[in-house]
Amino acid sequence: MKALLLAGGLGTRISEETSDKPKPMVEIDGKPILWHLMDIFSRQGIDEFVIALGYKGDVIKRWLKDLHELDGDISVNLKNREIATNSTERLGSYSVSTLDTGLSTQTGGRIMKCLQKYPGETLLVTYGDGLGNVSIPSLLEFHKSHGKLATVTAMRPPARFGHLQLDGDSVVHFGEKNQSDEGWINGGFFVLEPGVLEYISGLEEPFETGALPKLAKIGELQAFKHFGFWQPMDTLREKQELEKFSKQIPPPWLKDI
Repeated sequence: MKALLLAGGLGTRISEETSDKPKPMVEIDGKPILWHLMDIFSRQGIDEFVIALGYKGDVIKRWLKDLHELDGDISVNLKNREIATNSTERLGSYSVSTLDTGLSTQTGGRIMKCLQKYPGETLLVTYGDGLGNVSIPSLLEFHKSHGKLATVTAMRPPARFGHLQLDGDSVVHFGEKNQSDEGWINGGFFVLEPGVLEYISGLEEPFETGALPKLAKIGELQAFKHFGFWQPMDTLREKQELEKFSKQIPPPWLKDI
């Protein structure tokens, strides 16, 4: 099964890092967050990756080429832009293909192009800027069990602010808000059947406001609840938090997978 990594956005909310590179190339512990995502999947048996490119996609292409030339046997198919390696030190045996999906294409359009390129295939899909110790085997088992077109992994949003409990104007309790108080949000790590393609209207449509609401309305979207670690990287502060987490052994996005 292929894992599609969405890596084409502008990353404007972390512009301190993305003026010269796409957000998935922002480094955590000396390696792009894209590398860490591939590591999460590779450790769980997913060895085929498709990277949907857009903003500064050439940076990702150069990184892939340099990475594999420096470590591991390599074969490059220029026509399909596929790079394969048998290196076992880094991510095991795996292959990576890049797909140019356009600078202004939205997430729905990027997914649409990938579904069109690989017709008839069920795909794993996630964003290129968030790490979590999601159990891929459990996710796939859940998806197969319900028989719907799409599964989204539901996450508890990270508690970012001090929580105030008020009695009138008086603060009666101050502390960190518990993640369990926050409800559920879209954390990526989708499983999508080929039929999802019918619900994507075009290249300019975000997946989150286009296909997902349509699928939910007709009962074809199910949520796989993830209770473990998950952290997005939308801001410089969140990047710094991931840097701190990366010093743990193992980092929390690899714990228990």
